[in-house]
Amino acid sequence: MTTQPFSHDNAPESYWRASADVPSFPELQEDTETDVTIIGGGITGITTAYELTKRGFRVTLIEANQVLNGTTAHTTAKITAQHDLIYDELINHIGMPNARLYYEANQKALFYIKDIVKEKQISCDFTEQDAYIYATSESSVKKIRDEHEAYTKLGIERELVKELPVPVDIKLGLVMKHQAQFHPLLYLTALLDDIVKNGGRIFEQTAALDIKKGVLPEVVTKNRHAIKSKYIVCCSHFPFYDGGGLYSARMYSDRSYILAVKPKIEYPEGMYLSIDQPSRSLRYTEMNGDKLVLVSGESHKTGQGKEMSEHYEALKQFAENTIGIESIPYHWSTQDLVSIDKIPFIGPISKNEDNILVATGFKKWGMTSSAVAANILSDHIENKQNSYANIFTPSRFHPDPGLKKIISYNADVAKHFIKGKLEKPDVKPEDVETGEGKIVTVNGKRAGAYRDEKGCLHLVDTTCTHLGCEVEWNDGEHTWDCPCHGSRFKPNGEVAEGPAIKPLKQIKND
Repeated sequence: MTTQPFSHDNAPESYWRASADVPSFPELQEDTETDVTIIGGGITGITTAYELTKRGFRVTLIEANQVLNGTTAHTTAKITAQHDLIYDELINHIGMPNARLYYEANQKALFYIKDIVKEKQISCDFTEQDAYIYATSESSVKKIRDEHEAYTKLGIERELVKELPVPVDIKLGLVMKHQAQFHPLLYLTALLDDIVKNGGRIFEQTAALDIKKGVLPEVVTKNRHAIKSKYIVCCSHFPFYDGGGLYSARMYSDRSYILAVKPKIEYPEGMYLSIDQPSRSLRYTEMNGDKLVLVSGESHKTGQGKEMSEHYEALKQFAENTIGIESIPYHWSTQDLVSIDKIPFIGPISKNEDNILVATGFKKWGMTSSAVAANILSDHIENKQNSYANIFTPSRFHPDPGLKKIISYNADVAKHFIKGKLEKPDVKPEDVETGEGKIVTVNGKRAGAYRDEKGCLHLVDTTCTHLGCEVEWNDGEHTWDCPCHGSRFKPNGEVAEGPAIKPLKQIKND
């Protein structure tokens, strides 16, 4: 079956953002003091601020742009402890007791969210759903069976299936019972209201530039105001402050794509994820009384691989061949960070920084991971024991598979670093057409060129301001993306997503 090529007539837009009334907050205008400074206005920062203000702490949350406009606004929003294929691997690498703790932490996170929704009567389309992973090839059947055995050992409610409720041919599937889904921004706007009612302060357009260590560490913002506090919590996706934790060497940035499809078929219940590549994920949400199906996947390292528009096209073909397409009212992309051992980093940013904390590396499972983080971090600040803290501590290191994966990942970073430095394209700025971005040569050096809809040419130095890799053009999102650590920049060089703090340098075409 064939379908028309994917259309870029509409700019990427998240359904979550388009269907939620997210409040706005002022910019920080003066130096201030607080108990806890939280950096990052996504689900992790907001949930942690909610939990801490509920416990009586003075909290100041700052966001570089707008709250709920980053990764959280671009998720598929599955609330589940079924994090792809994970439990057989965890049992083999960190042992049965620790694998069980990982599951318990994430299952409790689901209950935590469910209890908040019920207690506050939040209208956020929260529904219980079974979560499926499935194999479409014979070679992957053993992986499903091994994962099923891991579920059995860990006492996870489960079921092996040979068919799915959705029209996708499979060889074998595995169900984790009683998981959930929701509208993340409707849920989190309710938490924002509670944070403010409990005395928390929230500031937008307030980017963190640096941290000054000490008994009362300071966050220095881009507008040069300082926030003193007993604790700093970095929930800014990739930590802008490393603190000696070597996060650039222990994580990579992974990008994926989402089409919000009005299907031709009557779509059933359930959340679905393929374990074969290229990945495919399905879940629905309600829109004006009808089901809108989120078709997602096409995972790849940020800044690497084929043209981004081809990923949307591949998802469209999959949707047409399975659920049928009446229309595609929304489409967007997202990225998240993956740790070498697939376990998030939650806790003190390094062994020597007990009052600077971090939560990152959620591997696209941020709904439960954010609640896990909020409770671990809040317990640490309150000096309470947390049963799950050691599993997620950033200072951990597992030699198997840690060392081999670190070597492999950093070899890949080095390859892209060197490749970018050696590239001298035979393309001139005047060759770039309206709405197009290309790597060009200017004054004998590599540069990025983008011509906007008015015909104005923007030229930038393609050297990422994070650690010096060379960015590549993302034609699907119209951004400059770093293939090493995932920083993204707008066509004019302004930072769209960290870890970079400074914009790309603008250059002149002499």
